[in-house]
Amino acid sequence: MKFKQTDAQNQRIEQITTSHLVIGIDMAKETHVAQATNFRGIVVSKRHLSFSNSIEGFEKLNRWMNELQQKYRLKKLIIGMEPTGHYWFNLANWLSDKGVHVVMVNPATTKRNKENRDNSPSKNDPKDALVIADTVSRGFYYEYTRQSLVFQRIKTIMSDREFWVTNSVRLQNRIVRWLDIRFPEYPSVFKDWTCKRSLATLKTFPCPHDLENYRVLDVIEAWRMHMQRAGGSTGLEKAAQLIARAKCSVGEQAAAEEAKADLRRLIEEFERVTAMLEQIERDIEVLLSEIPMAQQLRTIKGLGKIFTAAILAGTGDLRQYAHGRQVMRKAGLNLAESSSGRRKGQIVLSKRGDSALRKYLYLATVQLVWNNPVFRHLHEHNVQEKKMKKQQSIFKLIGKLARVLVGIVQRGEKFTPEKTVLTWSEAA
Repeated sequence: MKFKQTDAQNQRIEQITTSHLVIGIDMAKETHVAQATNFRGIVVSKRHLSFSNSIEGFEKLNRWMNELQQKYRLKKLIIGMEPTGHYWFNLANWLSDKGVHVVMVNPATTKRNKENRDNSPSKNDPKDALVIADTVSRGFYYEYTRQSLVFQRIKTIMSDREFWVTNSVRLQNRIVRWLDIRFPEYPSVFKDWTCKRSLATLKTFPCPHDLENYRVLDVIEAWRMHMQRAGGSTGLEKAAQLIARAKCSVGEQAAAEEAKADLRRLIEEFERVTAMLEQIERDIEVLLSEIPMAQQLRTIKGLGKIFTAAILAGTGDLRQYAHGRQVMRKAGLNLAESSSGRRKGQIVLSKRGDSALRKYLYLATVQLVWNNPVFRHLHEHNVQEKKMKKQQSIFKLIGKLARVLVGIVQRGEKFTPEKTVLTWSEAA
């Protein structure tokens, strides 16, 4: 297998000319460090520049760069930085707003190139900045482009949702742990402890001994304080089961009051976070209605609003992609192989990309296999005819989904099952 630079890489290398001042910046929380080189990677500043993460620091950087450009008569400027953490956002946006050419360098690239200049594994901020500048001068970078406001909004709200979903899962795990210790028979009555009747039970009598003096009708009456339709045949049956399980429970009874206070706080926080997530989903629905391409994506049966929003949050404007492979690479879903001579290395996912985008592309594809006839047919074809493993077929279909997403947006079309199957058969 032969490897060659892509046209995009060749184009980037040609952009770095003799008239370029190349700046590499090592980002930090409070103080950034900058180094300057020419197009050959030769240092042109007497020493590195340290500047604060503030408007005064940014203007100090701007004056320093202008002085170097005038001194060495370099008309063009390119600034590289690593997109690690969140410390780079403000500086990159400030420079971009001023019309400065800002590019991003993959942290893995700088890590592998840090020994090139001094043959030493040593690491410090000035050296890191110099390595970044050197990497940019050789064309190993990608452009930084600020997304339009609507895509910034969708990215922000999905990041917010991801945080609260994680908190919700932690709370649910904590509540399940509580039940396993205090009332292990509880799941035999309520398979889903988050249903209204179950939550009413946990609020009223969470411990088995709380039900010692209760009859079926008493339990139903207590439920009515927290829900409207507490009775009926289902209510009578659940109440009877609950009392029966409570009488023979082996749950821990020590420190009951403290345990119930703990559960009360957990339930209150769980309901608060659940209400917050419901509001976030409503906000996402409104925001998606403002994005025309989101309506195109949602013509794909099974691709719901959350998957649509998550994909757009990770990719931004899909019109900037020429092919689905670029989406795969951005998500770190492109394949990587390590082979040499007669040794055939294992092919694995590179995982050098946006982990959230990677997760949601995978989950969206699984959802489509279940709910979309086209993707289900393709999955069955892969497994039955091509003898692929199910997981291998899923990852192949992720690539298909990426191509479909870019294709329908680029052409301004809706999802067409017939065209998708035809394109697939031709590619196969």
